[in-house]
Amino acid sequence: MTEAAFGSDIVSVDPSMSALPEFPPEMTSPGSESAPPPKPRMSTRNRLLFFATGWLIVLMPFLFWWNTWFGRQLSDKQLAEYLQDDKKPRHIQHALVQIGERVTRHDRDVTRWYPDLVRLAAYPIEEVRNTDAWVMGLDASSKDAASAGFHAALLKMLDDPSVMVRGNAALSLVRFGDASGRPHIVALLQPAKVTAPLSGKITDSSTLGTTIHQGGIIAKLESGGQTVEVRSPISGRLRELSIKTGQTIAAGDPIAALDPGTDQVWEALRALYLIGQPEDISAIRPYERELPEIPDHVRQQALATEQAIRERAK
Repeated sequence: MTEAAFGSDIVSVDPSMSALPEFPPEMTSPGSESAPPPKPRMSTRNRLLFFATGWLIVLMPFLFWWNTWFGRQLSDKQLAEYLQDDKKPRHIQHALVQIGERVTRHDRDVTRWYPDLVRLAAYPIEEVRNTDAWVMGLDASSKDAASAGFHAALLKMLDDPSVMVRGNAALSLVRFGDASGRPHIVALLQPAKVTAPLSGKITDSSTLGTTIHQGGIIAKLESGGQTVEVRSPISGRLRELSIKTGQTIAAGDPIAALDPGTDQVWEALRALYLIGQPEDISAIRPYERELPEIPDHVRQQALATEQAIRERAK
């Protein structure tokens, strides 16, 4: 949250000027003009309604934020309940994030929920599996993680239908000293292609160059009297748009291609610094260019990653 600093302007007053305006003589005689009537005051009931409305305007966004923000601390009882809350997948994600934070603080009490992490690796909701893969990678060395089966669970996640889940599982496996997910890490550097899930007519679409979050809508198509939303598999920028509103398309036709987001590229480059092979350099080099859309820290990491790969290949 940023704070705005407000400056104040100091206005100098000429000493020769009176602090109050001088009234004309005809306005100075008492009783020459009646006093203005007092302004009507707001009733107590209306004041209460006014303040109650203002309080609700402030309170409702806070309650929404409080109930959805994953940083809100959970008690152990809440954490156990959230992990089992199939009706609210965001509760499961919240619990996973809390476990991850406690793992980084070396809180061994969280190991009681390690079997739940392995169970959630096959959860039907993609966002839960994605978060779960990240959390399991935070403890790659303890006996508890080994006995719970983190490594085996992450290996199975390399066959996940989601490119992001596969990528996160591959990144976590690097922490286990396992490079078997390297092709999925390289794929994180490449544009994501989106195709039509079925045939139909395009009724709406995003615009070229738009930044889209994972799960954001790229296009809508009408098929069999129903509207189908085509969503982005990754967070990134729309680099290609192969359709336009009103167009009829068949299942499997190309719809769009997206450049991966900065965070995704950054994590992939860091992993390839450790396990990358010479054949991966062609996917790394586009991020070495000095372009406005490539942050300097990403460019520097790309250069360092290529250098590390070449050193290992000697």
